[in-house]
Amino acid sequence: MLHFEWPWIFLVLPLPWVARRLLAPRPKQDEAALEIPFIADFQWSSFPSIAPERPLRWLWYTAILAWLLLVCATARPAWLGEPVDLPASGRDLMLAVDLSGSMQTKDFKINGNPIDRLTVAKQVAADFIRRRVGDRTGLILFGLNAYLQAPLTLDRETTARLLEEAEIGLAGKETAIGEAIGLAVKKIRESPKNSRALILLTDGANTAGVVSPLKAAQLAASEGIKIYAIGVGADEMMVRSLFGTQRIDPSADLDEKTLTAMADLTHGRYFRAKDTATLEEIYRLLDELEPVAREKQAHRPTTALFYWPLTLSLLLAGLVLARQKWGRGVS
Repeated sequence: MLHFEWPWIFLVLPLPWVARRLLAPRPKQDEAALEIPFIADFQWSSFPSIAPERPLRWLWYTAILAWLLLVCATARPAWLGEPVDLPASGRDLMLAVDLSGSMQTKDFKINGNPIDRLTVAKQVAADFIRRRVGDRTGLILFGLNAYLQAPLTLDRETTARLLEEAEIGLAGKETAIGEAIGLAVKKIRESPKNSRALILLTDGANTAGVVSPLKAAQLAASEGIKIYAIGVGADEMMVRSLFGTQRIDPSADLDEKTLTAMADLTHGRYFRAKDTATLEEIYRLLDELEPVAREKQAHRPTTALFYWPLTLSLLLAGLVLARQKWGRGVS
């Protein structure tokens, strides 16, 4: 349907007629006369082919039409398409991903090849983000400090791409879990209740920041934000040294006790990802989060049309001005 954004503009349509009726006519000024000998030889009757014509009626109609089109363009006409329903349910999910130095440990495998923790986490989490149709997703990267990489948005592809571009050490080499939770609370506290969740992925313990993870978790609980914590890292790993091959625990620094306590405080859940398959299964479980119904919204695509009447108005006005100039030139 046709829609005008500023329909009140049509009130100025009679403005030229009002101005003509109310304003006094311009007084005629005395002009210097040039006396020409044999003036009779220069009478217009001697040159009927170039004698000035009376104003043409179509010129007035053209000027009026140009004014109408100009007013119409100013009213901002637009064509409204059919309503398109937007997703009426979903959650606001903020993902916080650890970029500390320990995330480069190669204790995960893909197709039998050793892969560092961050590469696997990015691949699995990016696929998870792309599957969350109807959810708003955001991204926080943390290390020594926590940074908002992507605010909550329905543009899942952009959030996933920003996660895939993250690199080790981008936010510092240490681990500020409390700072990441605090930033997440700040960014999603305005979301509808019962739809707020933070998915936090880390492989260590809190070693930086001024806010402890448990204090930050208490703040999240007071705001109704659930924390789903994921601890990544294998139980054992074979490494070579001067003394031969040794079996070590690459996840010795993982603070599972604190991560579990944070999840319990917020009525969330703690997951342990020891390999790639387990991590993929965790995100499949997170996929089963119940969506929370929101108020139904609809969007009507709008196509601006003002440039059509504006272009025609300028063309007609130019035609009128050109005709007046030509008329004066031959008179």
